[in-house]
Amino acid sequence: MHDAPLDTQHPRAASAPARAAIRLTGLRALRGLAPVLLLLAVVLADLLIPGRLHAAPVMAAVPVLAAMTLPVWATAVLACTALAATGLLQWSDGLWGRPASDMTLMSVSLVALVGLGACALRRSRERELRQVRSVAEAAQRALLHPLPRRLESLELCGVYLPAEAEARIGGDFYEALPTPHGIRVLIGDVRGKGLPAVGASAALLGAFRELAYREASLAGLARGLDESAGRQIATMEEGAGAAEPRALFTERFATALLVEVPRDEPVARFVHCGHPEPLTIRAGRVHGHVAEPPGAPLGLGDLIGTPQVEQTVPFAPGDRLVLYTDGFIETRDRDGRFHDLAARARIRATQPLAALVTGLRADLLKHADGDLDDDAALLVLERGRAGEPGR
Repeated sequence: MHDAPLDTQHPRAASAPARAAIRLTGLRALRGLAPVLLLLAVVLADLLIPGRLHAAPVMAAVPVLAAMTLPVWATAVLACTALAATGLLQWSDGLWGRPASDMTLMSVSLVALVGLGACALRRSRERELRQVRSVAEAAQRALLHPLPRRLESLELCGVYLPAEAEARIGGDFYEALPTPHGIRVLIGDVRGKGLPAVGASAALLGAFRELAYREASLAGLARGLDESAGRQIATMEEGAGAAEPRALFTERFATALLVEVPRDEPVARFVHCGHPEPLTIRAGRVHGHVAEPPGAPLGLGDLIGTPQVEQTVPFAPGDRLVLYTDGFIETRDRDGRFHDLAARARIRATQPLAALVTGLRADLLKHADGDLDDDAALLVLERGRAGEPGR
């Protein structure tokens, strides 16, 4: 499974892609040599084994192996080399011109042609896959902007883990913006999978980036996002041809948590929209903040009718806020036990910020045995101490 970090503060983060690239290059070189080594092995085996045993028919495997690992031109060169080597081996064994020799040459020729066709198809699919990945990476950069390491007095560090190994984007989303009303942060999770979830995430992030500057109150910002999500649901249902209004709402709403950190007050304000409670780390202790009352998920406000209520908690210099999606608490181990994020945060509460995030990520992957069932995002905010310079 691949992970897409929100931030790369950890000193080893930059070198990890380089090490992975080196390993991948070595593996590709080894795979490229495999058909050449097989060709040489067949020639040696045929020359060394007793007269009635002939290894030349195994030469048909050379173009097949080449087609799996090499470009078309290299596959063609090896196929021709294999065919020529087969003919020479047949001649040296005194089999040239016999029916068995003709059948061997025909078999190698046919397999070589099929291998060339398969190689051309594979290369075409690889080009298409590279294009798709390029588009996905561009979409990720547009959808999930890389978060800065520091926003005014806040230091940020986090990680995003898609459940699908080849995924670049998913249904979890996040954003942090310095606004006239303070630093505002959004983290959320769209219910649903695939492109509809990505589309809903994009719509909500776009609305947040606009409303965060306009709305004076955090509750007003939450209401604006709920209206935007409602319009997104209606559009999706209309496109899907839903027979009844809101027939598809169960797969189209989003849980979210809105956070506001005022510049001149040692507090943080929350608005819960059906999202897991945030955690505060203060003086090495972890505190959870349950919504009172719990707010409705974005897109369901007009159905449930629960008002969006602001909650204020202390957030002094040196304190940390841990924001996360449900992938960090609903992931189960082999025995069916949920991951206890709060417990892991208590163990790592005194670690530096980057080490804390790296450790929590490792704890989740270890608990899931490296196989996540859902996307998981985590973002930790640390408030700088008075007079502390930006880093």
